[in-house]
Amino acid sequence: MIFTSPYPDIDIPAVALTDFVLEHSERYGDKPALIDGPSGRAYSHAETADAIRAAAGALAARGVGKGDVVALCAPNSPEYAIAFHAVAALGAVVTTLNPTYTTDEIAFQLEHSGARALIGAPEMLDRARGAVDELYEIGDYGEPGPVPAPGIDPDDLVALPYSSGTTGLPKGVMLSHRNLVANVLQSNAQQAVTEDDTLVGVLPFFHIYGLNVVMNAVLRNGATVVTMPRFDLEGYLKLVQEHRATKAHLVPPIVLALAKSPLVERYDLSSLQLVNSGAAPLSAELAEAAAARVGCPVVQGYGMTESSPVTHVTPADPARHRPGTIGPPVPNTECKIGELPGGRELEPGEEGEVCVRGPQVMRGYLDDPDATAATVDAEGWLHTGDVGRADDDGYVVLVDRVKELIKYKGYQVAPAELEALLVEHPAVAEAAVIGRPDEEAGEVPVAFVALDGDATPEEIRAYVAERVAPYKKLRALEVVDEIPKSPSGKILRRKLREGA
Repeated sequence: MIFTSPYPDIDIPAVALTDFVLEHSERYGDKPALIDGPSGRAYSHAETADAIRAAAGALAARGVGKGDVVALCAPNSPEYAIAFHAVAALGAVVTTLNPTYTTDEIAFQLEHSGARALIGAPEMLDRARGAVDELYEIGDYGEPGPVPAPGIDPDDLVALPYSSGTTGLPKGVMLSHRNLVANVLQSNAQQAVTEDDTLVGVLPFFHIYGLNVVMNAVLRNGATVVTMPRFDLEGYLKLVQEHRATKAHLVPPIVLALAKSPLVERYDLSSLQLVNSGAAPLSAELAEAAAARVGCPVVQGYGMTESSPVTHVTPADPARHRPGTIGPPVPNTECKIGELPGGRELEPGEEGEVCVRGPQVMRGYLDDPDATAATVDAEGWLHTGDVGRADDDGYVVLVDRVKELIKYKGYQVAPAELEALLVEHPAVAEAAVIGRPDEEAGEVPVAFVALDGDATPEEIRAYVAERVAPYKKLRALEVVDEIPKSPSGKILRRKLREGA
């Protein structure tokens, strides 16, 4: 069965991304658009548009033009948004890099993407020397010249983030102007960002979730974003309180902190109207616990880099919330649950691979036709690599990643299910579960937990055993200081496996 959005399709204008996000900047005028959290330095919407044009003119004077790839490697700041759109306005392509990358990781992406230049914070430039000819300190591009009219086609590339996809090494995800324009409008149809909203930009802008759902949506819709260069819980809570943030786009580890940390009680979070979690599954129990602490609904959405990123969002209307689900598809988007293996369309309630189709789906992986064909089939379906099930209305519950399912004596064990149970234990701050090879069973579930209370591994394992079928019981549990996670909040199971 193919599921569609409960919302009507929307018209997607055939425009360049930067023209789209700045379309109403004069109308919003002096209203703050970008505020640097640590310093309070601010740009209004009108000033942001002027700064983008000036930066684009300066980069054009240095030879950056249509089709060039320019790398951007910096923590969140107002200047990040200005740099991104200065490059995009020239018809060039931005490949975004994680500012925590090592010299070797930066060199790989610069070489693979064919970048001619890198814009970065000063400490990042040192790591890129020798890997690219042109280095620009973010915010310092020299004297501006005229901004050319590059003749951008909506299907031209604008962003080249890197993702490991469903499997394998990082790959360049080719996203067009049309992809990102479409997804700003699609996301906004179910969870509108308006000129009355203030967001704290804690999600990294180098990640497509922070880039398009937060940064671009704010610029398009006249809202305000307060940028954080790096996450710390107390710093985040201070900014929410100080700036009276209205909406929060987060990842499950931060939601978990909202539900459990005693710091939350010290700050006034009453301005928050909605918290949306993405990047990894969020259990209904954790969402409800966090909602009780912060005093507003905590819901979740879903997407991936390859879909710009959003494909599903819980509607803002509380009457349409279904805890534990990622919501229904966004407008102009189809979803089906495919049988594993084989891909046959499944009916409501049946578990299989979540597949999506819509205008936000990438053009493909850079210089990798085999990986592209394995991910986006001939009918345009993006195979997400996530296991889920849909109800009659198309609301999807995620079970786990296809490649992360643990096979115990032929039974499938979802790490996400056990992780959700573990963090319900009052002594567990965060948890991760992996499969450990076992000669008899094939794999056995093994947990890693960080504690914020007193409990023995045996007590925690018993707590889980009482709540799951026998084949899902944890065969081992290790207490660690913290669970390794990516900047977007995903558990780095590979690191746990290497240490196991």
